[in-house]
Amino acid sequence: MKHETYVHFHPDERPFVDRAVEWVERAAYAHELRRTDFLDPRQLEILTSIANRYDVQLMLSGGYEEAERKRAIIAPDYRVIDDEPAGIALLAVTAGSQGHLELDHGDFLGALLGLGIKRDRIGDLHIHPELAHCLVAEEIAEYLNIHLRQVHRVHVLTDILPLSELRVAGVELEMMNLSVASLRLDGIASDVHRISRAKIVDPIRAGRCRVNWKVEEDPSAQLKAGDVISIQGLGRFKVITIEGMTKKGRLRVNVGKYS
Repeated sequence: MKHETYVHFHPDERPFVDRAVEWVERAAYAHELRRTDFLDPRQLEILTSIANRYDVQLMLSGGYEEAERKRAIIAPDYRVIDDEPAGIALLAVTAGSQGHLELDHGDFLGALLGLGIKRDRIGDLHIHPELAHCLVAEEIAEYLNIHLRQVHRVHVLTDILPLSELRVAGVELEMMNLSVASLRLDGIASDVHRISRAKIVDPIRAGRCRVNWKVEEDPSAQLKAGDVISIQGLGRFKVITIEGMTKKGRLRVNVGKYS
């Protein structure tokens, strides 16, 4: 069964596939309930596809409706799980004396990871000028509340709030209008990040690029509207629209680069 499952996924995804199969089979055959850590959209897609092959229930929650990262509850098909807690806590972070944080997503994620927290214990982060709302695994919330006192040299204060007080931050995109020869991944990515195509090819072939959270190692892969592309060390962007040809036979592409 496992080897048949492997053919549908990238080799780098196999360790997670193994874990997902184990979770689902223990729910189906050992009648266990499992609550996972936070999973990214690609991991959620893999888990859902595997769970659909068994008689199990799957409930996903990220703390709010549009969450990107979510925890999953996997249970036998006969068990009622509507009231099972997702185990998500809201950690509010505010500036000590400065009033404004003037920090970004990477600053907060780095501070959390710097406390020895694994990435899969952290959900979505919502960054505002005067505060940050961090969704984290309930099991580590008190630890973070005690120990998170500095974010990128800024002294901070923390508090644990009810999820109902979450302030969702709107996604800010730097809009770019490109004229490209084709929809190749390497061509569009090089224009977005303003580096040569030769330099963008290396991280793609090295497995450091993801399209819709799935590893993509082919620089010539064709992109389409709605695709989200992330390259380790360079950031993330989204193909918004493809508007057609110019008089010179090039394609107009609108891209949003995540700030």
